[in-house]
Amino acid sequence: MRAALLALALLACGPAAAGGTPHDALEGTRLGFYAGGDFRLVDGAACGDCATIPQALWYFRGDLVAVPRASAAGFTRGASAREDVRVWSAEHPAGDGSKPPLVWLGAPLLLEGARVPFAVVPKIDSNLSYYDESTVRHLAGRALRLRGRMEEGRFVARTIWPEDYALDASSVPYRPLGAEETLESIVRLDDGGARLPLAARVLWRREGAATPWAGRAVLAVTLNGAQGDDDEAHGGHFAIATGVFGPRGEWGDWLVNNFYNLDSVSEKGIIAASLPMDNYMADLNSGQSWYRPSYMLVAVLRRERAARLYQEAIGRVYNHFYRHDFSYRHASANCAGISMETLRELGWRIPDEGSSGRLKAALALPYMAVKDRSLESGRKAYDYLSAEVTHLYPFVAFTAAGRDLKRVASGGAETPYERMLAEDLEAVIFVRIPQFPSSRAFGQAPVASLDEYLSRVPEDKSRWKIIPVGPRPFPEEMKDPQAPQEPLRASTYAVAGYGALLLFGAGFAWRRRAARRKKGRA
Repeated sequence: MRAALLALALLACGPAAAGGTPHDALEGTRLGFYAGGDFRLVDGAACGDCATIPQALWYFRGDLVAVPRASAAGFTRGASAREDVRVWSAEHPAGDGSKPPLVWLGAPLLLEGARVPFAVVPKIDSNLSYYDESTVRHLAGRALRLRGRMEEGRFVARTIWPEDYALDASSVPYRPLGAEETLESIVRLDDGGARLPLAARVLWRREGAATPWAGRAVLAVTLNGAQGDDDEAHGGHFAIATGVFGPRGEWGDWLVNNFYNLDSVSEKGIIAASLPMDNYMADLNSGQSWYRPSYMLVAVLRRERAARLYQEAIGRVYNHFYRHDFSYRHASANCAGISMETLRELGWRIPDEGSSGRLKAALALPYMAVKDRSLESGRKAYDYLSAEVTHLYPFVAFTAAGRDLKRVASGGAETPYERMLAEDLEAVIFVRIPQFPSSRAFGQAPVASLDEYLSRVPEDKSRWKIIPVGPRPFPEEMKDPQAPQEPLRASTYAVAGYGALLLFGAGFAWRRRAARRKKGRA
């Protein structure tokens, strides 16, 4: 049965079979706030006249990205990303009109109103699961938005996005959190809702706010759940999206600002970049919706200014990131930490929530170092347990942002950026996005603490399901000798402290032995 269905998909005879006519991916389209025509499609390896920095293009050799024709985001050489955002936003409180350094599209054509069957791109070798007969059943009869290319007279899809995901304000119920509900509880509903249909509800709205939402700007906090087949991925993922609702409530072209480790090759082909929501969620290899459920808190805004300011600021952060001015760190500069600190530097003062416990971290360092016979294992434990939890856990960052958005909306705005948000905020929507059926195991809600994480994985680490990834060395000649020094890991200070204690203890023991020997001779 599986072979027959996949053969049917792969033998589709071209665009007519899929329904509709493909057109240029930038023609008559939007990329977040920006008209597609303000960009051009290039291969990352062949763009000598791009305004985009070469370090960014290096990651997309042999792939297609949209680069701005003018006004690409800049950066301040020698400054850290956080310092750059802080100084730039103070000097440009209304932004500077810059565009993302690049938008990862991966495909030259867009096909709307498509139907199965159609051809699909191959699974990359390192991806453990893929589109199968359950996917075909799930998509059958639905209008789809595809990104792909023509090959031998047929359209080959790289991204599959259901057009019925559009959010029509008239059909999304107004349902604030009930007395027994929290953001945490609605995310955890039915173990994360991977198998449930897409659902949305308005959690807050301003009295008299305009509907429908067509043309309204958005700033969306995005949370992706835990994978069902990778014991290193229970923490989920986090990103901030910006854009504008389409005429029928479409949101597939919002820009998602996605941070991943640039120094390793993702088994699903993910590269850190700004990219359209349909690519982020539904690229057949790298899309989040193929391997876990997702959730969004969407701030609907009557003006673009707060969301656009974030988008311009994060473009500067990407330039620092691609240049290796700072590295992705799972404990402190991960997808949540980078996104949250950019918002905070702009002036949205989402409160810190502290660490998992300094004492616990201090005890974990020697324990894990001895247990695993690895100082690095002990250092990792210390780094994770001492990290600010809104930097560490995407779920905690998501709920912290959601709670603080309520404060801002309820008259608690304190900074110019918060007042901008408060003045323009019209509604807050919660959206639950299911996992697409495929050969992959279904995921669940992400964890929000180390204890929860440990309760999910086998106690014996040798039994963990782990997907190994290879390194992606960055060329030394592309590094800037004037780049700022990265801050030391928290565990560096802890190791130094333990070293000092050991030296003090050894010195104290030596003096005591020396005193006893002297006394014995007397």
